[in-house]
Amino acid sequence: MVLVRNGPFRALARAARRSLHRRFARGIPIVYDARYQRGVFGVPMDPLRGEKVLGALEEAGLLKRDLLSEPRPASLQNLLRVHTPEYLHAVQEPEALIRILGVDVLPAEAEATLDLQRLMAGGTIQATRLAMRTGGVAVHLGGGFHHAMPDAGLGFCIFNDVAVAIRRLRGRGFAEPVLVVDLDLHDGNGTRRIFADDPTVHTFSIHNDHWGETEAVASTSIALGGDVEDALFLGTLRGALPPVFEAVKPGLVVYLAGTDAAADDPLGNWRLSRAAILERDCFVTSLSRGDARACPMVVVLAGGYGRHAWLYSARYLLWLASGRPIEPVGEEELALRRFRRLGGDLRDAETIDDGLAFSLTEEDLVGLLPGPAPSSRFLGYFSRHGVELLLERAGVLPQLRARGFRTLRVELDGRGGPGHTLRILSEDRPGEQLVELRAERSRGAVPGMEVIAVEWLLLQNPREPFSERRPRLPGQQHPGLGLLRDFMGWLVVVCEAHGLDGVFFVAAHYHVAMQSRRLVRPLLPADEARLRAITTALEGVPLPEGTSAVEEGRLVDAETGQPATWRPIATVLPVSERLVALVTGAEYEEAVEREAPRFAYRFRPSGRGTGGGRLRRAMAHRRDRTS
Repeated sequence: MVLVRNGPFRALARAARRSLHRRFARGIPIVYDARYQRGVFGVPMDPLRGEKVLGALEEAGLLKRDLLSEPRPASLQNLLRVHTPEYLHAVQEPEALIRILGVDVLPAEAEATLDLQRLMAGGTIQATRLAMRTGGVAVHLGGGFHHAMPDAGLGFCIFNDVAVAIRRLRGRGFAEPVLVVDLDLHDGNGTRRIFADDPTVHTFSIHNDHWGETEAVASTSIALGGDVEDALFLGTLRGALPPVFEAVKPGLVVYLAGTDAAADDPLGNWRLSRAAILERDCFVTSLSRGDARACPMVVVLAGGYGRHAWLYSARYLLWLASGRPIEPVGEEELALRRFRRLGGDLRDAETIDDGLAFSLTEEDLVGLLPGPAPSSRFLGYFSRHGVELLLERAGVLPQLRARGFRTLRVELDGRGGPGHTLRILSEDRPGEQLVELRAERSRGAVPGMEVIAVEWLLLQNPREPFSERRPRLPGQQHPGLGLLRDFMGWLVVVCEAHGLDGVFFVAAHYHVAMQSRRLVRPLLPADEARLRAITTALEGVPLPEGTSAVEEGRLVDAETGQPATWRPIATVLPVSERLVALVTGAEYEEAVEREAPRFAYRFRPSGRGTGGGRLRRAMAHRRDRTS
């Protein structure tokens, strides 16, 4: 990866890396609170974003627990350094919060919403305190509410945590210049307005559109419009930011490292690659931390929406902690980590009190502990109460609330066969089913082993429409929820606790097989060989297009030219050593190699006259060479 291309800045980047390595060989101070996972109802931010970033650091061996601190809520005295008394009084009312957040806020939720953003304002204060104490970088896994103004909130932002932290420093005698570098997709209008008449605080923002007036005595405000790609953004950043550093000579840098400019952000309108976002982060850090001008630096997360936002923040922190690019561990590993931690909590204490209205006891979550289990429970282990508390603590239910489902109901149903069904429904509107999982313990699915056999797993968002970005896939009535890894993680930890061999399910469609590819392996070597051949033929083809190709007969046998009809694949997520060996060992790979010559496919892009769905239906009776 190239951090900076201009000659003078290469030396700067090298100096910054040396400085970072010396200063942070022992780790980076990080501010985070588990209460951030509660999120705000309806605000489309992943409530587990910070938790996932911490997990990625821990999995890489780069998280220093002694440098991880929890914040205190910002005091009213500190909030009043920025916000007017009238505004602080007004935001107690749900109507004011509705205008700021753009979602309905019930009276009972108003106080919790204020408490969360007040806690995050305290998190930015704490990160500033740590950066000033160490003279280095401190990271707050939250904050960046840059739209909040002295007398108004906007765009999910109630309290301007960055401004509060800076004004607090000023109140304690810190007089050096401050540079706020805001590279969130959206304009840092609130911060700019707060410091519009303060020549000692320079606000720098590159964004898509201006949000209001841009005039200020010390400000750089650059609007690039929509559909911005890497070259334009990085060129603008390289040209505009170094002269600001030279002119300001900051004694403190506050960096809003928003990730909503990423190409895959569901609310953004830029198309920055992951490489460009990391290059951006490294460049800002290089300017702040070069040997010649190193000054304290505070990093806050700012904007970033959807389930992939955490990845961009994790890449940056992994680079900060190691001095080199590291790709974060997959979400499946992080899901496993969360559920394993819950199991560890139960082993350490008979009762878990997590601040909810009721507590989680060993009796409720017997499924995460070894030992006999009542047969009337889900999978023979879990009570309904236990399932609900486990999903709450593992972050599944908070993620659903963040998608706008306020009131959730968890149901267990043992009727209709030997298995059990778990359902999660939203009670906000009639008939809103979000999750349905039907599974049983089975000794027949995999010969000689006992597994959890998943008969059916439905994960859907009935309020989200299909779109060009998220088209309808076979078997879908609504777009998915992105929680497959969370549910698989739960089942894996149950297997580990009770000596089960793994999880078994049948991939009925191509897209199901591909979405679970990092988690599971086909049970039969012939199916693995077939899936590898399909993957090769569809390399570089987006999943929706590849799925359409398979369904419409545009994936054809390379020898005969006939459509390669999809056949369901029995897959396993192996947990025990013997099942791992069965589907990953040398014998399995040798069998896959023997089967491989039977499968070769070609992809026909749409518009090549294949006859589409009619051809697929006409050839449905034919069997490809996998028979």
